[in-house]
Amino acid sequence: GEEAGPQGAPPGAEPGVPGVPPGIPGVPPGADPGVPPGTDPGLPPGADAPVAPPAPQPRPFPQQPAPTPTPAPSPAPGAPPATEAPAPGASLPGGDEEVPLATRIQDEKRLRQSTEQAIQILALQFQATRCGQEDVLAGNDDPNLPLVTCSQDGDEVYLLDKSIISGEQIANASSGLNQQAGEYVVDVEFKSDAAKVWADFTAANIGTQTAFVLDSQVVSAPVIQEAIPGGRTQITGQFTQDTARELANVLKYGSLPLSFESSEAETVSATLGLSSLRAGLIAGAVGLVAVLLYSLLYYRALGVLIALSLTASGAMVFAILVLLGRWINYTLDLAGIAGLIIGIGMTADSFVVFFERIKDEIREGRSFRSAVPRGWARARKTIVSGNAVTLLAAAVLYFLAVGQVKGFAFTLGLTTVLDVVIVFLVTWPLVYMASKSAAWAKPSLNGLGAVQQIARERRAAANAAGRG
Repeated sequence: GEEAGPQGAPPGAEPGVPGVPPGIPGVPPGADPGVPPGTDPGLPPGADAPVAPPAPQPRPFPQQPAPTPTPAPSPAPGAPPATEAPAPGASLPGGDEEVPLATRIQDEKRLRQSTEQAIQILALQFQATRCGQEDVLAGNDDPNLPLVTCSQDGDEVYLLDKSIISGEQIANASSGLNQQAGEYVVDVEFKSDAAKVWADFTAANIGTQTAFVLDSQVVSAPVIQEAIPGGRTQITGQFTQDTARELANVLKYGSLPLSFESSEAETVSATLGLSSLRAGLIAGAVGLVAVLLYSLLYYRALGVLIALSLTASGAMVFAILVLLGRWINYTLDLAGIAGLIIGIGMTADSFVVFFERIKDEIREGRSFRSAVPRGWARARKTIVSGNAVTLLAAAVLYFLAVGQVKGFAFTLGLTTVLDVVIVFLVTWPLVYMASKSAAWAKPSLNGLGAVQQIARERRAAANAAGRG
């Protein structure tokens, strides 16, 4: 079966109010509310006790059938009117924001879900003036009563009959391109318990509109063109690929009975956030000082080269973060500070790899001057490999994670890249120039005396073995 598209009114319908039954005057959005004279009251079908639905879900609404006109008795002079409709501006809901929400919802139901025709006319006219406003009845309407509501785009006002199918009875919805007609369509499949209801309804209402409603708003109001048995129907119209997909998603996922429970919530004040940021920066500074002290104690003068390299690395990181803040409004958060602190350790690790390779060369009997280039040739492969693994992990975290984890991954990746730059452009040149200096070759200065002593003992042992 096929239905017409969701836009436009059927032939003979009042302009601006598609889906409004014959006998109910149309109300374009923006009109002033008021009770038109000469209205015949009538009672459309509807339940008496409102029962709130478990969750807002898309559901098809049939049109409100036209009420059978009945002659209204003329009241005697001075007698009160037979039907008490709310006076415009006096008891219409939505005017006082201080009224409790439950009271406002009940007021909306009394006006927009009334079964009295005079009140329905007033509701149509009143709702037309506020289609773009927040609807307190969203998700709180009674599906067993008529409903006066707006389209999702706020351009049209509808008077709907009670619901015949709930969103939980929609099995699937998808969008696609009809190759024969060359237009995008939305295919809807109902569950078995709703398929018979849909078939009977479409057979009895050919040529009239039906509405799919989500959160008390009409998301689609196609015209029924033929009886649709089998539980499968197709909505056609002036869809684009995006609008067809959007409607299919609303019909499919809007019917999921999901509920959420709050497990934990924490509010951090601006003062506490600033204190946490300051504590993170202090932790980073303490970590940097600890690395420098260890380097000076263990590597002696070579620790000074580490300090210079770390200073250059810190300056580059700071400069890049400042530029990113100006260019793309980047903000350093606590997770980002954690990434910077780990980056300090990664940079220091590269220095350790380089210097330990130099020690290995000296143990083999080479001098400090010849050990530096040979140690660098072996260490740089390890440094590049280690940083490549870290950079890959940071990239995976950045592209797959969300929230603060992305900030951690970004700063970790940034410091990893800068580590390679600093080691190649700062640390290696400084150590190479130091190896050319006679002063730096002294064991008391470079801290390599113990390693050189091991090398001398090995040579002595080798010489003794050769003489023996």
